[in-house]
Amino acid sequence: MQSAKVLVVEDDVHLLEGIRDILELEEEMKFEVLMAENGVHALEVLRSQVTPPDLIVSDIMMPKMDGITFLKEVRKEPIWFAIPFIFLTAKGEKSDQHRGLRLGVDDYIVKPYDPNDLLEKIKARLRRYSGLNDLYKKGLDGLKRQILTILNHEFRTPLTFVVAYADMLSNPGEHKMSDSELQSYLTGVSAGANRLRRLIENFILLVEMITGDAQQTYAWRRGDIDSINDLLAMAEEKAGQLDNHALTIEVTGAIPVFNGDMEYLAAALAQFLTNAAKFSADGKPIVMGAETGTDDVVLWVRDQGRGIPPNEYDAIWQPFYQINRAVNEDQGAGTGLAIVQGVAALHGGRAELDSKVGIGSTFRIVLPLRSRHA
Repeated sequence: MQSAKVLVVEDDVHLLEGIRDILELEEEMKFEVLMAENGVHALEVLRSQVTPPDLIVSDIMMPKMDGITFLKEVRKEPIWFAIPFIFLTAKGEKSDQHRGLRLGVDDYIVKPYDPNDLLEKIKARLRRYSGLNDLYKKGLDGLKRQILTILNHEFRTPLTFVVAYADMLSNPGEHKMSDSELQSYLTGVSAGANRLRRLIENFILLVEMITGDAQQTYAWRRGDIDSINDLLAMAEEKAGQLDNHALTIEVTGAIPVFNGDMEYLAAALAQFLTNAAKFSADGKPIVMGAETGTDDVVLWVRDQGRGIPPNEYDAIWQPFYQINRAVNEDQGAGTGLAIVQGVAALHGGRAELDSKVGIGSTFRIVLPLRSRHA
């Protein structure tokens, strides 16, 4: 038998006890009923609970603290914010209903109510709440597994290199270390540290995109971009070493001044560049460029890499996703394309892909041409 804890808030003691009896006599679901006679009392009851109730049923018109004020107080607390909330209301309280809806109330029960209707509305809201919780937990469990996989492999591997090479440098042994050995160890430490830095920077940038913090940064940092060459050069610098892949720049025509955030756009293009190097065979060239359409500016990177099958076109933009991660064992956390999509969205644009398996891919950021002071 399912069980649920319900807080009932009603200043009419007879109605309060009546709702309690309706719930406690229910056979399909076991209810634990908490009772309060006004909003002030209800807040005291909430604060006394080790775990919050699964649902709140509250009257609107009450002394000391009415239902509207009580709902506002409930929604202020993160631990109570998601609790389903049902108002008991008289037929003529339309204005209060509208206020409640604006504040996020989940449902209304009009007095006088039929006991069966009351019970079914409560059970329906509880089922909905339970279903959403299950989906949230499944999603969270999946996210935890993805993060643990990344921490286990992507962070541990470069950290192991850094620690190992640092240990060799601090304990050279009995023989004198040659200049070439010293340079090799220092190069290993630098490579591991840079990989860790990029991973951490990408994690931070992705979190900013997901939480909305990037929107605030974009709002105050955006400005006119009047040199496409400066933007592409910044992207190349952010990408760092591309191993044995020669990079060519192609700018088609005159790129007009457009409005955007140089840092975010360069970071997005750098994601394209590092992916192009990672998924291309040794020595294959990479091209980065820009062009204009009728109403937009297009920034792009083209490679001659592995290519992406059409059935993966949607999934690759998701955070922490990699195609056949277990089979291919590719480096990276799977954050790059999610960052690109976030940057494109900030600019009111979109991210696009053309790809053929075994031939290569072209990734694009399409930005609308707005007025210079939009």
